[in-house]
Amino acid sequence: MIIRKGLPPSSKNANRPSPVNRGYKFMTALSPAQAVAVIGAGTMGAGIVQVAATAGHDVYIFDTSGEAIDKGIAQIEKFLARSVTKGRMDEAERGAILGRIHRCHKLEDLAPAKLVIEAIVENIDIKRSVFSQLEDILDEDAILASNTSSISITEIAAQLKRPERMVGMHFFNPAPIMKLVEIIHGLVTDKQVADITFATAEAWGKKVVHAKSTPGFIVNRVARPFYSEALRILQEGGADIPTIDACIREAGGFRMGPFELMDLIGNDINFSVTQSVYNAYFQEPRYRPSLIQQEQVAAGRFGRKSGYGYYNYAEGAEKTAPHTAAPGPAPVEVTVFGENALISPLARLAKEAGITVNSDLEQDVPDYQPGFLVDNILLLLSDGTTATELTSVMPYEVVTFDLALDYNAASRIAIAKGDQVSEESLAVAAGFFQAIGKQVSVIDDCPGLIVMRIVAMLANEGSDAIYQGVTTAEGVDIA
Repeated sequence: MIIRKGLPPSSKNANRPSPVNRGYKFMTALSPAQAVAVIGAGTMGAGIVQVAATAGHDVYIFDTSGEAIDKGIAQIEKFLARSVTKGRMDEAERGAILGRIHRCHKLEDLAPAKLVIEAIVENIDIKRSVFSQLEDILDEDAILASNTSSISITEIAAQLKRPERMVGMHFFNPAPIMKLVEIIHGLVTDKQVADITFATAEAWGKKVVHAKSTPGFIVNRVARPFYSEALRILQEGGADIPTIDACIREAGGFRMGPFELMDLIGNDINFSVTQSVYNAYFQEPRYRPSLIQQEQVAAGRFGRKSGYGYYNYAEGAEKTAPHTAAPGPAPVEVTVFGENALISPLARLAKEAGITVNSDLEQDVPDYQPGFLVDNILLLLSDGTTATELTSVMPYEVVTFDLALDYNAASRIAIAKGDQVSEESLAVAAGFFQAIGKQVSVIDDCPGLIVMRIVAMLANEGSDAIYQGVTTAEGVDIA
């Protein structure tokens, strides 16, 4: 394997576009024949280098630290070697990718690049300085892109001679694996610049979305409730960490629970982004950082990278199990009410379990809130109202149950009883779900329970981003 240390002949010449003729020569994606540069050789920067080199571009990697470049290249080599071992590519392809990567030790070496992606420290003054220098080095049709996750593209570009060629190109770690890329439009970003960058990311095999330069862009804004609501549920005493994570995975259909994901991202990073979004929105309450997470950061419990976060990652450490209710009595008969396709799988599962399911209920129950009557106990799908409040206005003891992405596939359901409801009635409610093959987590009677609350807040945040013109509905769905 050889990483080329020299540079191919520079494409710079005296025939630059004049200040009155700055049209972009490439209206679609950059071709593999056009060079790309990445500034910053950390985990993210090296990942972006790998993505661009794999797509066929000559890629120039620059960092003020030669050691950082060495580590970045080693990261790429390790990733590609693993791909060869797994049969995803052969040695010839691996060698070709590495051969397209060029080490650079001064910014002037980036002159041939038609797209420069900055992936350095989140400090606006440093970023501005780098881009100001690049303006005097690159061709005038070269695109300047920042991988920033939290700083305004408009603000970074404000002091440039040509701020219209500045765009955000936000990758997610690890860049070679994570498909999403956000293309961020500053206030004066040229539409052609954004479109070329979008098309280039698509050509690199990414799922790409356009977004306005607003705090958090799409993901770091829309995803905030995934973390913040979980932390609020914990702080309110609604459920413990393992139970929240288990319900989000096993009922919500997410690959990881919020606390598992915060530990993976790093609590220091996640907390910093939350603070940034909170302050950028002038202390909007819904973005308020959590005191619990602040304590984790203060204690150095950053997550996986420090060996301890919300979970203990020491070798041999046992992971705390979620709360799971003891077996309750299986019902013989239930009555289902409320025309709702969402819970119809539960009725079907009950029939398959040998439970008689009636659908005629002439009782004083809400027609908008679906559920089941089991031994004179009302099981209602949570709509955010607490079981205590519902019990106070209904002729039944009420137990609420949580949302599931797919009740057929869900292996766990959270339930909560009103304060007036007996433990015996709670056991009956648990017994119904257990009889149809679900594990049950009994949690405190908090508004929205776990999955319903977090999913509702995610939907609200996504809708608000669309309403404010940050992105489209399709963009939110992709992100």
